[in-house]
Amino acid sequence: MMWSRVLGTGSYLPVRQVHNTELESRIETSDAWIFARTGIRSRHVAADGEGTVDLAAVAAARAIEAAGLQPQDIDLIVCATTTPDMVFPSTGCLLQARLGTRGAAFDVQAVCTGFLYALAVADKFVASGQARHALVVGAEVFSRLLDWSDRRTCVLFGDGAGAVVLGRSEHPGIRSTHLHSDGSQAHILQVPGHLTDGKMQSHAVVHMDGQAVFRFAVRALESVCHEVLKANGLTGADIDWLVPHQANERIILATADKLGLPRERVVIALSHQGNTSAASVPLALDVAVRDGRIQRGQRVLLEAVGGGMTWGAALIEW
Repeated sequence: MMWSRVLGTGSYLPVRQVHNTELESRIETSDAWIFARTGIRSRHVAADGEGTVDLAAVAAARAIEAAGLQPQDIDLIVCATTTPDMVFPSTGCLLQARLGTRGAAFDVQAVCTGFLYALAVADKFVASGQARHALVVGAEVFSRLLDWSDRRTCVLFGDGAGAVVLGRSEHPGIRSTHLHSDGSQAHILQVPGHLTDGKMQSHAVVHMDGQAVFRFAVRALESVCHEVLKANGLTGADIDWLVPHQANERIILATADKLGLPRERVVIALSHQGNTSAASVPLALDVAVRDGRIQRGQRVLLEAVGGGMTWGAALIEW
């Protein structure tokens, strides 16, 4: 049996940081209020003229280098994004041109769960032998979907990109992936808007029912994480690291507690990056790999929930 395995990780955050104290001068809020409810101190915001593919290209190049490969070794790109630079071509195709890779390239859109959806797709390509090395990217300029006068949403999100490279392995790597969606809950987190005659119709900014999303996320993440454990014959005690979607520290810790996982084995990186949507899981993964917390041979559980509503999890043997 052939498996896919993570060979390298990479990430990138834009240079500009927007601290909670800066938001205090724009809207009725405070650093203490934001941090107490979310765990966020600041977020990164892309510069004018800096697009999703720009962020993705840096993270991708770092992941390819970490994998010990060259761009021409990549024969599949799956890019998860909610904020493409163009209607078409896909960000994946634009990224392919930037990097000089070959093979297939396309986008996946599942909002904050997008990276896990992209990872699941790429895993099947590599494990089945259809691709030798796959680049999986989550990249967002989510700040451009925000109403900066809406304190319910603008304090939460930031921009960034994270990436992993998958390769074939005779030993277990990605043990299982588990994806779900419930379109009947689309109304609790959405960006309503569409193009007609070349113009955007409706007010295309994030609309969120925060309490409903919180309740949904806690239930969905607990359920899908237990699903992963059951499918692999494990308990929470068998997991070395939980790398969660970096949306809200209270949701992250609630999930860890329900799994019986000590909080010191949870990777939390959102305090200075905020919720970067599809980029948040690979960003946090890269942080923990590069600082040495995650070591080869350890079991790593990834999970996320996003608009759709979508949610999912993956078990990786690092």
